[in-house]
Amino acid sequence: KKYNLAILRLNDFIKRYPALPSTPYAYYLRGVIAEEMSRSILDEIVTDSAQRDVQSVRDAYTYFILLIENFPNSKYSEKATKKLVTLKNILARHEFYVALYYTENGSHIAAINRSKYIIEHYPNTPSVADGLHLMAYNYDAIDAEDLAQDARTVLYASYPNYSPDHKID
Repeated sequence: KKYNLAILRLNDFIKRYPALPSTPYAYYLRGVIAEEMSRSILDEIVTDSAQRDVQSVRDAYTYFILLIENFPNSKYSEKATKKLVTLKNILARHEFYVALYYTENGSHIAAINRSKYIIEHYPNTPSVADGLHLMAYNYDAIDAEDLAQDARTVLYASYPNYSPDHKID
């Protein structure tokens, strides 16, 4: 569980031996360790890692991207590509939880901006539909009916069976 030390040692290895056949594995392992740092044993039962600090998730995402860019033909790049999908979904959900927090505290413009961020930076994630729903709600709250209707139009055109699984207080 000495994650930081392990990452430091992997960084040192990568710097010293950038061309060894085992270097792609060092890149991959660095991403796996950063991803593991964000986990909790309660994640499967009660919590969602997206509701906590996601810096280690961002780090893992960056490490996997570096692996793919530097060693695109490595067998570890394929594994990293699959892991990116999960990490991207966590990051998108985190932005949604922040937007939901802003909504519940009456910071409607901030919530709208976070919702836009989800749509722009995390397309093709399940959080986009929730972001559109939250955006429409917040546009209603600031009496921007046309913008709220536009968000709903996009939401139901893109996700015709959408049903929110969150409650806005």
